[in-house]
Amino acid sequence: MSVTVAGTTKLTYDEYLHFPDDGRRHEIIDGEHYVSPAPSTDHQNVSRHIQYALYRQLEERGRAQVFNAPVDVELSPTDVVQPDLAVVLTEHSDRILRSRLRGAPDLVVEIASPSTAERDRTLKLALYARHRVPEYWIVDSEKRCVAQYRLQSDGGYDEPDLHEESIAFADAVVDLTDVWRRL
Repeated sequence: MSVTVAGTTKLTYDEYLHFPDDGRRHEIIDGEHYVSPAPSTDHQNVSRHIQYALYRQLEERGRAQVFNAPVDVELSPTDVVQPDLAVVLTEHSDRILRSRLRGAPDLVVEIASPSTAERDRTLKLALYARHRVPEYWIVDSEKRCVAQYRLQSDGGYDEPDLHEESIAFADAVVDLTDVWRRL
């Protein structure tokens, strides 16, 4: 179950740094605190196999760095998230700090779970568009489908392309049939 802790003042990254290390994911979106439980084993399997495919095809070739949760992505002082996966292309490596990513990754991947699916499809979709994340994937492992959102010139995302068998980003192609086979 996801919990929102609302207050009258917006939380910032500095306050976020003092949240407990309790095995749950803590995020702040527009200054509000969101907590999610640890991911399931299916969630972790999907994340690991997508990460491995991106790592082999991008990071090993020097094209990008691939990060998996928990890694802090500071989009602004009041927007700090921990996406399941974040990819930063080499030409944007200045966004990679020792403690976190600062600024928009080139790709964000969220694996939808019962406690986060609604937030991934609404709040985070708007957040990533607002901070100009070029590409956002929402993985639905139950439906065995990935919704691929690409940032448009007007700063928003169009309707997603839906992928069941494979999906591409930069020079990488993720074989989704292999990912689904692991479930």
